Amino acid sequence: MTKPILYGADYSVYVRIARMTLEEKGVDYELVPLDIFAAEGIPAWFLEHHPFGRIPAFEHDGFRLFETGAIARYVDEALDGPALQPADPRVRARMGQIVGMLDAYGYRAMVWDVAVERLEKAPADEELIAAGLRQAETVLKVLTSLKAKGPWLLGEQLTLADLHTAPVIAYFLKVAEGRDMLARFADIESWYSRIAARPSFARTEKVG
Repeated sequence: MTKPILYGADYSVYVRIARMTLEEKGVDYELVPLDIFAAEGIPAWFLEHHPFGRIPAFEHDGFRLFETGAIARYVDEALDGPALQPADPRVRARMGQIVGMLDAYGYRAMVWDVAVERLEKAPADEELIAAGLRQAETVLKVLTSLKAKGPWLLGEQLTLADLHTAPVIAYFLKVAEGRDMLARFADIESWYSRIAARPSFARTEKVG
């Protein structure tokens, strides 16, 4: 079989989720750099891989996928390596709930409304940041309520829920408001210190 190919940029939260999944499976893959915010725009050839021009996109032995959740599940189910999805249907449903919550309620608020707004906008929209922080607080409260006993979000097994959540939190922590808020959620802060110590996290961290 050929080496899987992932198209995307190392700054992207969702590309990092897919990369961490590949890393945790121990899969050798190729990252093809693609900056959708480049001045020249999205290259026409990429729209064959992702018709909406987003990242990441994925290809393996001629099989193409987009949408990070679908890519992560395919990598886990089709490729060798430790299982990243729970066997128990209720625990697996909880994994899906956490992933869906981050997509629907966490990513926009924590990454764009708080971190990107604070880091890249001058002047920043303080009302947008405040609203993002309120949403982020709810996300962290729910994560705390859903976290099972054990080192990972769902207990003893590292799952796609951990790999989906970690890059979102990592971006949130780029700003002081994110760091201050996480410090109020001891269980999630402790979990984050464990996931941040994994080689998959270090190898996918953007440098510079």
